[in-house]
Parts: sequence; C-alpha cells; structure tokens
Amino acid sequence: MRGPISQVGLTQQRQFATVTAMDRPPEDSNLEATVAHYALGNERGRLDSPSGLIEFERTKDILLRYLPPSPASIADIGGGPGRYALWLADRGYRVSHRDLVGLHVQQVLDALAERPSLAIDTAIGDARRLELPDASVDAVLLFGPLYHLPRRRDRVQALAEARRIVRPGGLVFAATISRWAARLDSIIAQKLYERMPEALAELPDLERTGWMKPLFPGSFTGYSHRPRQLRGEARDASLRALSLLGVEGVAFLLGDLAERVADPWAFQILLDSARAVEAVPELLGVSLHLLIVAERPR
Repeated sequence: MRGPISQVGLTQQRQFATVTAMDRPPEDSNLEATVAHYALGNERGRLDSPSGLIEFERTKDILLRYLPPSPASIADIGGGPGRYALWLADRGYRVSHRDLVGLHVQQVLDALAERPSLAIDTAIGDARRLELPDASVDAVLLFGPLYHLPRRRDRVQALAEARRIVRPGGLVFAATISRWAARLDSIIAQKLYERMPEALAELPDLERTGWMKPLFPGSFTGYSHRPRQLRGEARDASLRALSLLGVEGVAFLLGDLAERVADPWAFQILLDSARAVEAVPELLGVSLHLLIVAERPR
C-alpha cells in the first residue's frame, strides 16, 4: 500500500525512468504519472518508515487472521517491490506476484536471486487483465491497484478479475487510501503546505472527487475512497464483504512516532490500539488506508 502525497523524491523529480510500452497498458491517461512516481524506486523502502512499519505490521496481522494455512497459493496483484510476496513466501505460501512497473518486477527477481528457494513467480501485469487462470489461487491481494484507477468501472473490473482467479470460497484483500488521508497526513502531520502551498488549494476538489493530482513530476497520484464506496465496488464485483477495516488508526499523527516505533512496548501499544478501533464505523476514515476482506461466494 502507498501513502497519499509522498514527499520522497522531491530532489529526484527529473530522474524518473522513461515509461516503456511494456509498462503501459492502454486507455490510462494518468498511468504515465503513476509509473514515473514508482520508477523513482522509493517504494522499496517505504514500509521501513515509522508510519510504514505500522501499516506493514497491521496488514500482516489482518492477513494472518483470514488466510488459509500454507502452502496455499496467493496472488499478490500490484505487489510493488514484493514486500508482502516475500513475507508470504517465507511462511511457505506459493505466490504469484504481478505489478505494472517493470522496476518492481526486477526488484522481486533480484530478491529471488539471493533466495531461490522461495516459491514466487513474478511478471508485469495489469490488475484488470490478468493472465492467471480462473479459480487458480486461494487468496488475492490487491494492495495498490485500486489507488491508481480513477474510473469506477476499472476498479470494479480489477476486483472482478480478483474474483475470477480466486477459488470459490477464497478471499480477496483489497486496500484503498482513505478520502481524508491527504488532509490528515500530508497537511496536518507532514505540514506539506509549508513547502507546497498549492496543496491546500487542491484539497476541496480532492475531497469531493477522490482524485489526488500529481503536485510535481514523480509525485504520488491516485484515487481515495470513502468506506461505503469500497463496499459498493466489492459488491458490484460479485464479492461478499466479510470485514471493512481501518489499518493504521491515528498513529501517523504522532509527533514522536519514530521514538514510539523504536520502543517495542510502545510500538505494540500502537498496534493494539489500531486493532481495537479498526472496525469502529465512526473511525474508519481516519486511518490512512482501508482494507476490505471479501469472499468469492461458493
């Protein structure tokens, strides 16, 4: 999963890689900006930041509650540089990793070169048009694709593709960015307005439409959801929602987050607190990310 308006790469904004035809499926006007952002290579270490560690540990916690035991097969669609794919393979799962960005696929291949015993196959792929067979996996992760599809029909199509490739009774885990993440994280927590005052001017339109425009070459761009929207999109893809959860809670707002994450006891309290409020309807939108757990009906 990715953050709302990333500041990583401001000094690198002219260094992003050229988008190749291989990286770019048709009919996506925003895709070049998306690939430019990820081509900076910063996604690889994002989950090592204090806020990223909260996201990573909380997401793993949710997955472990629902996933079948290994060696079940998992499709990690839009899996980025492979953080979840590698973690799952380490636990004995068989993983199919697909991502739109060639750099991310290469990063997974590099990791596999050092650990060839891990059961991961990886390739470039579009979440809306997967080459994986029908009913071929036990669970699907969509931790990224729904961020980068501004049209509702494309998001529903990505969820429908996940439904197609998962076995009846199998699970689809889909993450989205909260509609209010840009205000709460980028504006309040990071004070982005001090460096880029134009970010404030973008907020009303962003919170109305959900679309986060790129603020500079290589910056993050994507779609942000209201909780009810995510439920509706899963329903329209013929998936049955089991849970809709807030991932991080409000830990990202803490000024001393790095110190708390470095303290094992304080870190555990943050994780426990996020879990305690994860399904409270009134608090869903304050997490940076929403995660729906849905089932393909039998």
